[in-house]
Amino acid sequence: MTWMCGCYGLVLLVLGVMGQKLPTRDEGLFQMQIRDKALFHDSSVLPDGAEISGYLFRDTPKRYYFVVEEDNTPLLVTLTPCDAPLEWRLTLQELPEDRSGEGSGEPEPLEQQKQQVTANEGTELFTYKGNDVESFISTSSPSGLYQLEIISTEKDSNFKIYSTTTPESDQPYPELPYDPRVDVTALGRTTVTLAWKPTPTGSIMGQPIQYCVVINKEHNFKSLCAAEAKMSLDDAFMIAPKPGRDFSPFDFVHFGFVPSENDFKDRSLTTNRALSNKMSRTYIPKPKVADIQKICIGNKNIFTVTDLKPDTQYYFDVFAVNTGTNMSTAYVGTFARTKEEAKQKTVELKDGKVTDVFIKRKGSKFLRFAPVSSHQRVTLFIHTCLDEVQVQVRRDGKLVLSQNVEGVRQFQLRGKPKAKYLIRLRGSRKGASTLKVLASTRAGGKQPFPALPEDTRIKAFDKLRTCSSVTVAWLGTQERNKYCVYRREVSESYGEEHRRREQNQCAGPESRRKSEKVLCKYFHSANLQKAVTTETIMGLEAGKSYLLDVYVVGHSGHSVKYQSKLVKTRKYC
Repeated sequence: MTWMCGCYGLVLLVLGVMGQKLPTRDEGLFQMQIRDKALFHDSSVLPDGAEISGYLFRDTPKRYYFVVEEDNTPLLVTLTPCDAPLEWRLTLQELPEDRSGEGSGEPEPLEQQKQQVTANEGTELFTYKGNDVESFISTSSPSGLYQLEIISTEKDSNFKIYSTTTPESDQPYPELPYDPRVDVTALGRTTVTLAWKPTPTGSIMGQPIQYCVVINKEHNFKSLCAAEAKMSLDDAFMIAPKPGRDFSPFDFVHFGFVPSENDFKDRSLTTNRALSNKMSRTYIPKPKVADIQKICIGNKNIFTVTDLKPDTQYYFDVFAVNTGTNMSTAYVGTFARTKEEAKQKTVELKDGKVTDVFIKRKGSKFLRFAPVSSHQRVTLFIHTCLDEVQVQVRRDGKLVLSQNVEGVRQFQLRGKPKAKYLIRLRGSRKGASTLKVLASTRAGGKQPFPALPEDTRIKAFDKLRTCSSVTVAWLGTQERNKYCVYRREVSESYGEEHRRREQNQCAGPESRRKSEKVLCKYFHSANLQKAVTTETIMGLEAGKSYLLDVYVVGHSGHSVKYQSKLVKTRKYC
């Protein structure tokens, strides 16, 4: 079989070699052809026994021609749509009688050859419209000129064509097993385990096979190139053909270049209609990376997909890929919905009462506040004991607050008659979280938690260190509060990591030994610039390390600890 490009002028090339008898593929010629990549890419020549990629502009048909020179020749033509449904038609036109081996061998005029090809519609052998991978196969095809016409009526599109006169020996596509379905063997909230039967091409025939899994939320794919086209979609700049491949300068309008006025005058009505189609293409936004994912896993036929979202439907496709030819076959894909998140018990908050909350690492807790009386405002206090916590508040289903909270924070929420509030607390990735929460509709009155300055560090003065004392300072507020100082001797190896693990701001003075208490005092300042106090801690041992803590105690007895400070007395004085 001899193959020919879609340009009518190259019919001369095909008819000129009619005298050669090629009932099967010439392997030496084939190997020479497939090494010449430019031949196939730029001239649209279809080789016998190799897959090529093509590109269609919308409503602009493309035609390929090839010649089968002997009767009873096997023939296989497979077309794979990548972006959109395609219409394609395969027709046969018998060769002219005088082109046999006894002919003169003189080539006919080019125009006459065109007429011979186009004047007769030929015999229609096969038609198809859709986005399935479809094939025409015949074990005994008559000799003649074959025409393959392809058109995309929806949008610009990529496609692949494979055709051969030796289908039995080629077998380029991996063969599907007797049961080609992909099964879901395990289902979780964020994971799905898939299994499928191996392709005989790898397990029996020993061909180099790997499996690629495609995950997305929209639909199953019928070919790997369709999935890859979806992944690489990027407005107008898809995989476009190079100039010289059924491509005129006028087509550069599609890529943002403006032709001259003479170009417009020289074009026919057909060309103008084609331009109109190209200019009317709609912009399709590039899908997010997370929306579709391809993972190639080698020759394993069991795979667990991770990091999925709970209660979400996903579509899963598996493709067997021959790594030697890079040609693939699709299994029958499947879909599954991940399990819902475990429903957690909702904690009811009482008006004006503090509630202790514990959250597992990366976990969540839900709190519900339903005031019994009408209210104009809700005051929400959050006191995180360890790392920061994400807080979300919904009033009657509407999101009214979303913030990360560390330390003590107070929020004012606008109230509504009979409104109900759902509070979601999401824990830290570092470890478990504990916190205190209070919701109140009562206006005025003293706050349950003491006010804190923006900076809760304790400052130690190095120059004031002695062998038996250290001097420290901390910031206060305009609110008069009680401050209690505690000390604890620690070992030489005690470092910042130990201090961080023990940094529980909710543990109050009641958790400390009486022997660790240094003093308690009241302090405030009307001028925030001067709201700072100092204290010299006496009675320490020389060359020893101490951990200092300052607690501020609110009017209702709730306390908040400042950031601990590690200090060391001088060894020699």
